[in-house]
Amino acid sequence: MTDLGPILVAIATTLIASSGFWTYLLSKKNTNSATTRLLMGLAYDRITYLGMNYIERGYISKDEYEDFRKYFYEPYKELGGNGTADRIMTAVSELPIHTSNFRVQLKRGES
Repeated sequence: MTDLGPILVAIATTLIASSGFWTYLLSKKNTNSATTRLLMGLAYDRITYLGMNYIERGYISKDEYEDFRKYFYEPYKELGGNGTADRIMTAVSELPIHTSNFRVQLKRGES
């Protein structure tokens, strides 16, 4: 068998020197870019605003809950959101779920 050492060194050197490898590393470093910080700030604002409104109202509709969780809380959490959003989501999750009057009217064909 031939000596695999020089071949493995050549492969490793090529991988490290490739632009795709460095692009990948830089993209990981830029997760706190201005755009990400701005989106996190906007999501935080909406989570606290909507969440506190639901909590103060004392109930939430099923559609409101699903939208709140799917479009605000989960993406915010995936980006590394903080404990405030967790506390608000926990409180919102404990609210009683009411039927939305708007959806009931649509089902009945009312305006």
